[in-house]
Amino acid sequence: MFRIAAAALALFASTVALAAGPQRPADTDLVNLGRYLVKTTGCNDCHTPGYAPSAGATPPEAQWLTGDAMGLQGPWGTTYPSNLRLVMQTLSEAQWLERARQPMRPPMPWFALRDMSDTDLKAIYAFVRAAGPAGQPAPAYAPPGVAVKTPVVRWPSPPPTTASK
Repeated sequence: MFRIAAAALALFASTVALAAGPQRPADTDLVNLGRYLVKTTGCNDCHTPGYAPSAGATPPEAQWLTGDAMGLQGPWGTTYPSNLRLVMQTLSEAQWLERARQPMRPPMPWFALRDMSDTDLKAIYAFVRAAGPAGQPAPAYAPPGVAVKTPVVRWPSPPPTTASK
Protein backbone atom coordinates (compact mmCIF):
# COMPACT_ATOMS: atom_id res chain seq x y z
CA MET A 1 0.00 0.00 0.00
CA PHE A 2 2.82 2.39 0.91
CA ARG A 3 4.50 1.79 -2.49
CA ILE A 4 1.29 2.60 -4.35
CA ALA A 5 0.78 5.80 -2.36
CA ALA A 6 4.40 6.84 -2.88
CA ALA A 7 4.17 6.14 -6.63
CA ALA A 8 0.93 8.10 -6.89
CA LEU A 9 2.45 11.03 -5.01
CA ALA A 10 5.53 11.02 -7.26
CA LEU A 11 3.34 10.89 -10.38
CA PHE A 12 1.21 13.75 -9.06
CA ALA A 13 4.28 15.86 -8.25
CA SER A 14 5.79 15.35 -11.71
CA THR A 15 2.44 16.13 -13.37
CA VAL A 16 2.13 19.37 -11.39
CA ALA A 17 5.70 20.34 -12.29
CA LEU A 18 5.04 19.71 -16.00
CA ALA A 19 1.78 21.64 -15.90
CA ALA A 20 3.53 24.60 -14.31
CA GLY A 21 5.81 24.93 -17.36
CA PRO A 22 9.56 25.25 -17.50
CA GLN A 23 11.28 25.86 -14.20
CA ARG A 24 13.91 28.56 -13.81
CA PRO A 25 17.34 26.92 -13.66
CA ALA A 26 19.71 27.70 -10.81
CA ASP A 27 21.55 31.02 -11.01
CA THR A 28 24.81 29.07 -11.11
CA ASP A 29 23.87 27.33 -14.40
CA LEU A 30 24.24 30.45 -16.54
CA VAL A 31 23.85 28.89 -20.01
CA ASN A 32 20.63 27.06 -19.11
CA LEU A 33 19.33 30.07 -17.19
CA GLY A 34 20.06 32.20 -20.27
CA ARG A 35 18.18 29.73 -22.48
CA TYR A 36 15.22 29.90 -20.10
CA LEU A 37 15.25 33.71 -20.02
CA VAL A 38 15.55 34.04 -23.80
CA LYS A 39 12.61 31.70 -24.21
CA THR A 40 10.37 33.19 -21.52
CA THR A 41 11.07 36.93 -21.77
CA GLY A 42 10.24 37.41 -25.44
CA CYS A 43 13.71 37.78 -26.98
CA ASN A 44 12.86 35.23 -29.65
CA ASP A 45 9.59 36.96 -30.53
CA CYS A 46 11.44 39.57 -32.59
CA HIS A 47 15.03 38.33 -32.87
CA THR A 48 14.13 34.87 -34.27
CA PRO A 49 12.30 34.78 -37.62
CA GLY A 50 9.03 32.84 -37.45
CA TYR A 51 9.11 32.33 -33.68
CA ALA A 52 6.16 34.50 -32.60
CA PRO A 53 3.85 33.55 -35.51
CA SER A 54 4.42 29.86 -34.75
CA ALA A 55 3.78 30.36 -31.01
CA GLY A 56 7.34 29.24 -30.32
CA ALA A 57 6.98 25.94 -32.18
CA THR A 58 9.66 26.76 -34.75
CA PRO A 59 12.44 27.27 -35.61
CA PRO A 60 14.84 24.98 -33.78
CA GLU A 61 17.08 26.46 -31.10
CA ALA A 62 20.06 26.42 -33.50
CA GLN A 63 18.31 29.27 -35.39
CA TRP A 64 17.33 31.37 -32.38
CA LEU A 65 18.39 35.02 -32.16
CA THR A 66 19.71 35.33 -35.72
CA GLY A 67 17.87 38.60 -36.32
CA ASP A 68 15.15 39.37 -38.82
CA ALA A 69 14.82 41.24 -42.11
CA MET A 70 11.22 42.12 -41.25
CA GLY A 71 11.36 45.82 -40.46
CA LEU A 72 9.46 47.45 -37.63
CA GLN A 73 8.41 50.84 -38.93
CA GLY A 74 6.97 53.83 -37.12
CA PRO A 75 7.60 57.51 -36.50
CA TRP A 76 11.15 56.61 -35.35
CA GLY A 77 12.00 55.14 -38.77
CA THR A 78 12.53 51.45 -39.54
CA THR A 79 14.37 49.22 -37.10
CA TYR A 80 15.32 45.60 -37.50
CA PRO A 81 15.75 43.01 -34.75
CA SER A 82 19.51 42.56 -34.59
CA ASN A 83 21.29 39.26 -34.98
CA LEU A 84 22.24 38.79 -31.35
CA ARG A 85 24.30 35.71 -32.21
CA LEU A 86 26.68 37.99 -34.14
CA VAL A 87 26.43 41.07 -31.93
CA MET A 88 27.27 39.20 -28.72
CA GLN A 89 30.47 37.84 -30.28
CA THR A 90 31.78 41.42 -30.48
CA LEU A 91 31.00 42.38 -26.87
CA SER A 92 32.67 41.53 -23.61
CA GLU A 93 30.39 40.66 -20.72
CA ALA A 94 31.00 44.11 -19.20
CA GLN A 95 30.15 45.81 -22.51
CA TRP A 96 26.94 43.76 -22.73
CA LEU A 97 25.90 44.75 -19.20
CA GLU A 98 26.44 48.41 -20.05
CA ARG A 99 24.69 48.20 -23.43
CA ALA A 100 21.71 46.24 -22.09
CA ARG A 101 20.83 49.07 -19.73
CA GLN A 102 20.92 51.86 -22.32
CA PRO A 103 17.86 53.16 -24.22
CA MET A 104 17.41 51.55 -27.63
CA ARG A 105 15.33 52.41 -30.67
CA PRO A 106 11.64 51.47 -30.60
CA PRO A 107 10.00 49.10 -30.40
CA MET A 108 12.73 47.30 -28.42
CA PRO A 109 11.56 47.09 -24.79
CA TRP A 110 15.01 48.10 -23.51
CA PHE A 111 13.57 48.87 -20.10
CA ALA A 112 12.99 45.14 -19.58
CA LEU A 113 16.75 44.57 -19.95
CA ARG A 114 17.49 47.63 -17.80
CA ASP A 115 15.46 46.15 -14.96
CA MET A 116 17.01 42.66 -15.08
CA SER A 117 19.55 41.58 -12.50
CA ASP A 118 23.22 41.31 -13.41
CA THR A 119 22.89 37.54 -13.04
CA ASP A 120 20.04 37.40 -15.57
CA LEU A 121 21.89 39.59 -18.08
CA LYS A 122 25.07 37.54 -17.63
CA ALA A 123 23.04 34.37 -18.20
CA ILE A 124 21.60 35.70 -21.46
CA TYR A 125 25.11 36.65 -22.52
CA ALA A 126 26.45 33.18 -21.61
CA PHE A 127 23.67 31.44 -23.55
CA VAL A 128 24.05 33.55 -26.69
CA ARG A 129 27.84 33.26 -26.64
CA ALA A 130 27.59 29.48 -26.15
CA ALA A 131 25.20 29.25 -29.11
CA GLY A 132 27.93 30.79 -31.28
CA PRO A 133 27.74 32.98 -34.35
CA ALA A 134 25.12 32.17 -36.98
CA GLY A 135 23.20 33.91 -39.72
CA GLN A 136 23.66 37.29 -41.35
CA PRO A 137 23.58 40.79 -39.89
CA ALA A 138 20.15 42.41 -39.82
CA PRO A 139 19.52 45.28 -42.24
CA ALA A 140 20.63 48.72 -41.06
CA TYR A 141 18.29 51.18 -39.36
CA ALA A 142 16.50 53.55 -41.76
CA PRO A 143 15.54 57.03 -40.51
CA PRO A 144 11.96 58.31 -40.84
CA GLY A 145 10.94 58.90 -44.45
CA VAL A 146 13.65 56.67 -45.92
CA ALA A 147 12.19 53.90 -48.10
CA VAL A 148 13.26 50.33 -47.37
CA LYS A 149 13.15 47.29 -49.63
CA THR A 150 12.26 44.76 -46.94
CA PRO A 151 8.81 43.82 -45.68
CA VAL A 152 7.75 45.90 -42.68
CA VAL A 153 5.24 45.88 -39.88
CA ARG A 154 3.88 49.41 -39.51
CA TRP A 155 3.20 50.74 -36.05
CA PRO A 156 0.27 53.16 -36.01
CA SER A 157 1.70 55.48 -33.39
CA PRO A 158 4.89 55.87 -31.41
CA PRO A 159 5.32 53.69 -28.37
CA PRO A 160 4.89 55.47 -25.05
CA THR A 161 7.86 57.47 -23.86
CA THR A 162 9.27 57.22 -20.39
CA ALA A 163 9.52 60.16 -18.06
CA SER A 164 12.98 61.43 -17.26
CA LYS A 165 14.42 60.34 -13.95
